[in-house]
Amino acid sequence: MNVRLRQDAIVRTLRRNGTSTINRLAQEVGTSRRTVLRDIIALRDQGYVIHSDVGRGGGLQLDPQSMQTTAKLSVPEVFALLISVAAMRAAGNLPFSELADAGLAKIEKSLPADKVKDLRAFLGCLHIGQLSPSQNLSDMGTMDRDLLPAFETAFLDRTFIRFDYRDATGKQTQREVEPQAILILPPLWYLVGWDLKREGFRHFRMDRIGQPEAVAGTRFRRRHVPFEDDVCPYSELQKRFA
Repeated sequence: MNVRLRQDAIVRTLRRNGTSTINRLAQEVGTSRRTVLRDIIALRDQGYVIHSDVGRGGGLQLDPQSMQTTAKLSVPEVFALLISVAAMRAAGNLPFSELADAGLAKIEKSLPADKVKDLRAFLGCLHIGQLSPSQNLSDMGTMDRDLLPAFETAFLDRTFIRFDYRDATGKQTQREVEPQAILILPPLWYLVGWDLKREGFRHFRMDRIGQPEAVAGTRFRRRHVPFEDDVCPYSELQKRFA
């Protein structure tokens, strides 16, 4: 169990049981007393009010009114929120846009400086445009939830990304490309990659991508992607609606 899941489990246990001991929590989440103690300190730093009663019959108690006051969102999670808002805005159907922008700004401000840097680098790869009215959407599927975490590693570390791909005819192949950009043409999303074997850019519909993984030990350079005139970077979309 990773740190985030373990700390969430501790909070749920304290809410459910009212009072618990370090030993019971360690047994519940499958870790050591020392790790639970570190997690309690981390949870307090995040804003949770956790009382400690010493002595026989004592234990840990979570104030029922307390809540997390610092964000634990990862870069892909914040990125997913931002690009979802961007896609709705590009499609012209974003209600309560000012409130959405204010909320996202607060989330971004709560991130550590290194995560903000990663987020902005990630957003620098994002482009928005309009889908052709003649595009066939009858075979549109759902996107693999592992795409964004894999993209985070591949885009930020500039490593190749490998994935299974199903083309328009249903043919399955395995591809390995340089991830150069993410293109949103609502409601379709594309990975724009440079294919070394074909010596050119290729657009891969994300709903046709499966089993994505960043390829360790590989490196690539940024290339200029020749987008159509009606496609703009995410940063330009922000300025347009500022």
